[in-house]
Amino acid sequence: MSWVGKSALRKEGEKKLRGIAKYIDDISFEGMIYGTTVRSSTPRGILKKIEFLPGVNWDEFIKVTAQDIPGHNYVALIEKDQPFLAQEKINHPEEPVLLLAHANKHLLEKARKLVKLHVEPLPPVFNIEDSLSQKALVWGKNNIFKSYSIDRGDVETAFKKAFVIVEGTYETGAQEQLYIEPNGVLAIANPQEGVTVWGSMQCPYYVHKALLPLFDLPPDKVRVVQAETGGGFGGKEEYPSVICGHAALLAWKSGRPVKIIYDRMEDMVATTKRHPSKTKIKIGFDKSNKLIAMDIDFSIDGGAYATLSSVVLSRGTLHASGPYFCPNIKIRSRAVATNCPPHGAFRGFGAPQSIFALEKHLDLCAKKLNLDPAILRKSNLIKTGETLGCGQVIKEKVRISEVVERALQLSSYHKKRKLFLKHNSKGPLKKGIGLSVFMHGAGFTGSGETFLASIAAIRANEAGKLEVLTSNTEIGQGTNTIFSQMTADALKLDLKDIEVVQPDTSKVPNSGPTVASRTCMVVGKLVEQAAQDLKQKLISAQLLKEKYTRSEFLVACKRYRKEIGELKGISQYKAPPHVVWDEQKYQGDAYGAYAWAAYVAETTTDLRTFETVVDNFWAVQEVGKVINPTLARGQIIGGVAQGIGYALYEDVVWHEGKMVNNKMSNYIMPTTLDTPDIDVLFLELPYAFGGGGSKGIGELPLDGPAPAILNAMDFALDLELTQIPTTPERLMEKIERKTP
Repeated sequence: MSWVGKSALRKEGEKKLRGIAKYIDDISFEGMIYGTTVRSSTPRGILKKIEFLPGVNWDEFIKVTAQDIPGHNYVALIEKDQPFLAQEKINHPEEPVLLLAHANKHLLEKARKLVKLHVEPLPPVFNIEDSLSQKALVWGKNNIFKSYSIDRGDVETAFKKAFVIVEGTYETGAQEQLYIEPNGVLAIANPQEGVTVWGSMQCPYYVHKALLPLFDLPPDKVRVVQAETGGGFGGKEEYPSVICGHAALLAWKSGRPVKIIYDRMEDMVATTKRHPSKTKIKIGFDKSNKLIAMDIDFSIDGGAYATLSSVVLSRGTLHASGPYFCPNIKIRSRAVATNCPPHGAFRGFGAPQSIFALEKHLDLCAKKLNLDPAILRKSNLIKTGETLGCGQVIKEKVRISEVVERALQLSSYHKKRKLFLKHNSKGPLKKGIGLSVFMHGAGFTGSGETFLASIAAIRANEAGKLEVLTSNTEIGQGTNTIFSQMTADALKLDLKDIEVVQPDTSKVPNSGPTVASRTCMVVGKLVEQAAQDLKQKLISAQLLKEKYTRSEFLVACKRYRKEIGELKGISQYKAPPHVVWDEQKYQGDAYGAYAWAAYVAETTTDLRTFETVVDNFWAVQEVGKVINPTLARGQIIGGVAQGIGYALYEDVVWHEGKMVNNKMSNYIMPTTLDTPDIDVLFLELPYAFGGGGSKGIGELPLDGPAPAILNAMDFALDLELTQIPTTPERLMEKIERKTP
């Protein structure tokens, strides 16, 4: 049978259900002690002294400062600006300064509170505007981590010819990933054997890369193992390098295994979040309501260190002009430094910020043009042969028009707009319906996948099963299951014949990180090719015919191992022939494939409480071939739920660079009572270069909910909402400003 396209059960489901799966808090070693981090409360300053106050026997504690680092004190990622431990400069509240370890967790917490950091304050900056005006110089020569420019056509001339020009400014706040399991790691380290860490993480090879310079060790002396991981959403992409480094430093100095697990409050206050953003848009239309000019200025707040801001900015920039054709486009973007904890990866990776701005602005444009927002969008959608804002010519068939039409039909969009206009003429309950149309590129941008040169392998083991060897992690999204389905299909086997090896840098090749909607499409294709390579080796050894049964294949594997030796199929990434990217001009084929979507939200706002409820939601998308319908549907529903939180609830409250609502009691997220039934529909258009014909899916569903929800609220309230999250307090203020 064919497994691709079937809702096979999760490969790891039984272990998790029976409690056999080992999360980091389930793992311990003899002699293990516990670690904690002492952090600065000052947003910016010079560290003068660390004072240990009386109250504990300090001789019992392992203490690690920057002076104890055996190698280099920077977190290896893109830039080398972020230290593992502050040595002199403090650049944000929660900056790690000192590590402590002890066998007694309760005594350890008492000791942490008895450390006093003496810091001489320096002027900080806390927002994009102050950073750009260089109120204080906090990073580099101009506070800018990275900037991009995209120019197509002649924007200035086009605006002079425009029939209508519409301008607007839009803002998005930070968002906490709020995975179920907080960050945690267990480390063993010594000069003789090197460093081994087990942790809750998305990207083992990121951690491996970071630990090499920290301890000045060769690659074979550093081992990184992913434990079962309770969610990531990008929050466990780059940050685990920090906590793994801290645990390993304590283990190195103590000679004992060290475990660090953040509680929820520390995890929320200290780790990365979605970048806040501000976008200014100017759009020109001709007399037939066609887009003729776009001028977009996009800024994101990167926090105190560069982390992944440059690539988050890149994706946001490349998605800023949306799934529309416009012959004249100018985009300027930048990621700026502030004295907040570093912002980093979060599902969508910059695209939710810029897509929110564009899709909100198009509703404003429709209002100015006296047009139905759906009609305006449909008349400007990209078609095969036309060029996106990044200069990418769409060569393959595009079903975005059909996607939009199905979303409008399923939701009764046009009918409800008429009904709600009548309903809203009286009473405090105002109903709205809103649309967003968008796309999301899968895989690393431009030549990123070629540079990474990912490798996947499949090996026959002694138990008569095939092992899938990649560094891509199962974090709840279904990696183990879809890889098994693709392998089983490629080799005409059963799912029970396939095992996916837990990522361990001493056992699996570097197939790249579990990010960027690349696991299924990019690495899945490598898994299929590795399976074909293994099969070809059996055929070349004359142990298998071109046509075979499952039992014949498994027997051939055993014979190969017995008569020849290790049986392994290997595949390394090669770019599809049509993908051409110019890094210097920052134009060309930004992504091998895009997933396309149209979302519709139906809302009710109560003008007595200023609360908004999402009553119904429709999500229609074309994502290539759907590998596992149940898992894919779960990805969409989960992403939409996070998008509802992004739009209405999840407000990170800052005070002098510090998150002050870092508790589940005051950081409000949507529950099942706040999320409606979400109607999910997939249209399929298999992608030849994606695993099983797939495209990326994981990030897509977070791009569209927020603008669809706020567009519905605008329709219901006759407002122009431009900032998320739109909490009841913000909405009340907006309405009161409008009311005479």
